[in-house]
Amino acid sequence: MAAEQLRYRPTVRTATPWALGVLLVAAALALQTQLYTGQARTVTAIFMYVALALSWNLIGGYTGYASFGQVVFFGIGGYFTAVAMTHLGWSFWVALVASGLFAACYGALVGIPLLRLRGHYFAIATLGMAEGTREIVTNLPELTGGGGGITLPTVGAAATTPYLGNDGFYVLFLALAAIALLVTGVISRSKFGFALRAIHQDEDAAAAIGINTTRTKVVTFALSGFLAGMVGSAYAFQQVTIYPERLFDVEITVLMVVMVVIGGSGTVIGPVIGAVALQFVSEWLRQNYTDIHTLLLGGIIILAVILLPQGLANYVREARRTGEYSLLANVRRYRL
Repeated sequence: MAAEQLRYRPTVRTATPWALGVLLVAAALALQTQLYTGQARTVTAIFMYVALALSWNLIGGYTGYASFGQVVFFGIGGYFTAVAMTHLGWSFWVALVASGLFAACYGALVGIPLLRLRGHYFAIATLGMAEGTREIVTNLPELTGGGGGITLPTVGAAATTPYLGNDGFYVLFLALAAIALLVTGVISRSKFGFALRAIHQDEDAAAAIGINTTRTKVVTFALSGFLAGMVGSAYAFQQVTIYPERLFDVEITVLMVVMVVIGGSGTVIGPVIGAVALQFVSEWLRQNYTDIHTLLLGGIIILAVILLPQGLANYVREARRTGEYSLLANVRRYRL
């Protein structure tokens, strides 16, 4: 009897997160029918940032390599889709997957040299990579439209795929967020995920126990790029006309990082919490404190990082284990 209970409990613990994930997706689909147009667009943006934050979390949270150029995959995905639909006449659905694969290949290509760097050297190098890629896109006007932007064919005879509209993009970005969550959940519980954590803790020790750290980091960087590239592809189709300054805006990377840090890096649910909370608070402040919403949001972010430096998900996990829920004690624990 005791043996059966021991087998039952791990099964319940394993199945519970997946069941909660399915319920979250079902709840999001049900919520769509209750939202006005403006509210639906806000929630769609939240889904987009959930997927982006989860993509950054793979390389920045689990592996410990803080990429400040993650937006490059978002931009490449968007521009690949724009070029494929405009010049090649591809369907959006084909371009969506192809954009993710192209971004993954780009991530693997640049990751081989860049991932030999560590710490702030890697962070600065990835920022330079993103800015350099933006300049390349800007200086190819015949292909990308250059600084004047490029418009995707969404209406008329040239349209290869009908425009999805608010409801369609709501479901699309929800699906991308669900895919990113699924990928993160699978990796988190796999040997590959333990290898990423080992690299984060001590890369030299990880290599000493037989982990191919270079290959593991490159694969993670490519997978992170694949997810961000598909999100960029969907965003380009949603916006119709895109510009290099927007798709390669470093602010997008900053938002990913902040969302992961607030929610809890190196966790599955942390980036989701961070993305939802930050986007909701930002939108509420924008509507109610139009003139100073950016200042207030910055203050809230600073306060959250001071009180919860390990992120909300990690704080809750530690508090449940130790029974200590005091935020002041948490600040003292991390010596801030």
